[in-house]
Amino acid sequence: MVSKSLIQRGHLIDSDILSSVLNLIIEEGADYEILRFDVGKSPQDESSLLLSLRAFDSALLESVTEKLIPLGMRPVGETEASWTILDEDKAAPAHFYSTTNHRTEVFCDGAWTPVAHQRMDASIVRKSRGNLECVKLRDLQAGDAVLTGGTSVRVFPPETKGHGDGFAFMNNDVSSERNATQAAEKIASQMRKIREKDGKIVVVAGPVVVHTGGADALATLVREGWVGGLLGGNAIAVHDLEYRLFGTSLGVDLSTGRPTHEGHKNHMMAINAVYNKGSIQGLMDSGELQSGLMYEVLKTKTPYCLAGSIRDDGPLPETEMDMIKAQGAYAEIVAGSDMIIMLSTMLHSIGTGNMTPSWVKTVCVDINPAVVTKLSDRGSAQAVGVVSDVGLFLRALAMELASK
Repeated sequence: MVSKSLIQRGHLIDSDILSSVLNLIIEEGADYEILRFDVGKSPQDESSLLLSLRAFDSALLESVTEKLIPLGMRPVGETEASWTILDEDKAAPAHFYSTTNHRTEVFCDGAWTPVAHQRMDASIVRKSRGNLECVKLRDLQAGDAVLTGGTSVRVFPPETKGHGDGFAFMNNDVSSERNATQAAEKIASQMRKIREKDGKIVVVAGPVVVHTGGADALATLVREGWVGGLLGGNAIAVHDLEYRLFGTSLGVDLSTGRPTHEGHKNHMMAINAVYNKGSIQGLMDSGELQSGLMYEVLKTKTPYCLAGSIRDDGPLPETEMDMIKAQGAYAEIVAGSDMIIMLSTMLHSIGTGNMTPSWVKTVCVDINPAVVTKLSDRGSAQAVGVVSDVGLFLRALAMELASK
C-alpha cells in the first residue's frame, strides 16, 4: 500500500466538491483517510481538507491523483513544473497536461503562476518572460515548452451552490418544472449587473429562435445593446432572412403557423437574394432588408460569426466554412465575456462551452432537457439550464429588460 497527502480549500460541502472527491477515490479503486477537515462556520468562510490518498500501487496512486486535480485537490507542498521542448509542430509529449476550463495555476520558478486564455482540452505552454497560456494541440510549434504531468498544477473549480451573486438560482439542476418567466427575470437581473460594469454578454443562437417566434425579441436585445456578440450557424441567419423577406421560416407562415404553398423554397430564395446583392449588407443597402436579427447585428456592428457545416444550403457569403477559422472567430468573440446565453443549438453551444472559462456565467435554454444535460456532461458544468420554448423565453426576457 502506498499513500500521498492531498489538500484543498474552498466551499467544499455545499458546492458538492467534497462528495465528488471522495466518490471518485472509491470509484477508482483507491482509499482515503481524512486527516483534517476544518469546516467554515459561515457561508462566506472556506473549509480546508487534508486527506491521505491510498492505493495498492504507485501507478493507481498517480492515476487517481491526476483525476483529483481538476476537482481542486493537489499534493501537499509545491512541485516545480516539468516542461518538454517540442521537436515538431502539433506533437505534444505523451504525458502533457490536458487543461480544464477552470482557473488554473502552475508552480514554476518557485511561485504559483496563473494560466492565460483558460479553456478545456488544451496544453499549457510556457511563453517568453515566463507567461503561461492554454494552447490547442493544433497550434503547438516546434520549440514550445509544454507542461507535462499535473502534480505542479492547482485548479479552482467554480463554487456556485449557495454562493456568489444569486446567479445559481437553479443550482445547475435541469428541470422542466420551472417557470420560464421567473427564470427570465433572474437572468435579466444578472444582465443589468453586467451592463452596469460595462461587461459583455454573448448569445449563441440556433434557427429554432426564428421557428418559435423569438427572432424579433432577440433583435430587440441586439438593438438595445444587450448583446456583445452573436454566435451561430448558417441556419440562424438564413431563416431570419427568410422570415423578413417572405414571412416564413422553413416555409411555415409565422403569423398563422401554417405551411405555405411551395414555402419549402423560401429559404433558398432568401439565400439567392443575398447572393444577388453580394452580401447581407448589400441586401440592406438595397433597401430590401429593413428589419430583423441580422439587420440589427450589422447595423449595430455587433461582432458575429456564422460557423458552417456539411448540412448548410448555400451557404450565405458571410458563413465561415473553414472550421479552424470559425473556431478562432468564436474564441475571439467569447474572450472577455461575462455571460453566455445559449439558445436551442446543441452543437454550437457545446463548441462555445469548450472554449469558455468556467467562471463565465452560462445559461442554456432548450425545450429538450437532454441538451442542457449534455452541455454539462461535456465539461460546462457551470451552465444553468432553462427548459423552455426558446421563443417564449426570449419574449419574456426582452419584456423584463424593457420594464426597468
